[in-house]
Order: sequence, then structure tokens, then C-alpha cells
Amino acid sequence: MKNCVMINLKKDEIVIKLQEEATQEEIIEALKKKLPELKKLYKNEKTPILVSGKILKNKEIDEIQEIIKNEIDVEIDFDMPKSLGLHSITKTFEKEIAISETKFHRGSLRSGQRIEAEGSLVIIGDVNSGAEVIASDNIVILGALRGLAHAGAKGNKQAIIAAGIVDTVQIRIANVVKEIDRDEEPMHKQSCVYIEEEQIIIE
Repeated sequence: MKNCVMINLKKDEIVIKLQEEATQEEIIEALKKKLPELKKLYKNEKTPILVSGKILKNKEIDEIQEIIKNEIDVEIDFDMPKSLGLHSITKTFEKEIAISETKFHRGSLRSGQRIEAEGSLVIIGDVNSGAEVIASDNIVILGALRGLAHAGAKGNKQAIIAAGIVDTVQIRIANVVKEIDRDEEPMHKQSCVYIEEEQIIIE
């Protein structure tokens, strides 16, 4: 596909826009052709790169990231929503969640960090890989969930987990665990996670 990868230079970032209809093979091929030109723009600057335009699976993100990193040592971000949309929040409240004490944490959690809460927990930021959030009731993450989240930790199967992005390998509510195949499943955006018939559902 012609022009399936467009590169736009902005003041404080470089945007790589991918055509939605393009296959991963076409994107990789086009990217490999364009990267040498892009590399010439880099001298001492470390202008970050933003990849946008197409929803990608985790293994596709990893592949694109690796190809760029091999040529240019620079920070790469993928354009994904950072906050919950109204649609997701409405769905969350439609589940008639019991009101409980809520603990708020402002800022993202790094690997190795762990937060526990009696009642519900709201994270205003991301939960990064290697971080852990545990609540006896609901967990709401206004960002990406890449680490471990365990809602209903004391056995509350009515608990939910809501996140702007669900990009983790495992999710738990009460004693029910769901393993997520990051290579095969698309990234879940603006998701509500709950138990139905003893199974964890991600919507």
C-alpha cells in the first residue's frame, strides 16, 4: 500500500502516522525504507516519536518499537487514550456497584510499587508493568493498566476494574483469574472488567 506510513515533523515531536487499512507487513516494509531518512534528522536531539493512526496488537507495537529503536535511540509513544471515556464510565455505573470508601492515588505507579486499599481504589495515572494494585472493592485506573490489578480481593465478586487501556497479562477479581495472551488479543481500550457466570469479561 502506497504511503501507508506518513512522517510529520512537529515542533516538539515527530509523528509517524499509520494507515488503518495497511497490514503489519506493509507498515514494517515502509518503515524500514523511511527510517534511514528519519535518522538523518537526528544529531544530538532526542525528539520523541509518536506513532498514531491505527489500533495495534501488542506484538505489532513491540515489532514497530524494535525496528525504530534499532535505528534511532529515542523515546517512542503510541497514541492511545489516557483517560476513560464517558461511555466506559456510564457502563461502569450501570452495573449498580455498591458504594464503598474510596482511596485516590495521584500519579503513575512504577515497577515494584504496590498499593492496597480497603474499599475502592482510583489511580489517576498508569499502573506500569511490575506494579500492583489491590482493593477489596472496585479499581478504576484513569490511564493504562499494564501491571497486576486485583479487585474484590476479599471475595467481592460484584467488584469491577475500569481502565483507559487494559494491557496486562493477568487480571483478578475475587478468586477468579483471567490470563490474557498479549500477542493475540488486541489492546482493550476504555474497558470495564467484571465477573459473569464465574468468568472474567472484558468489555
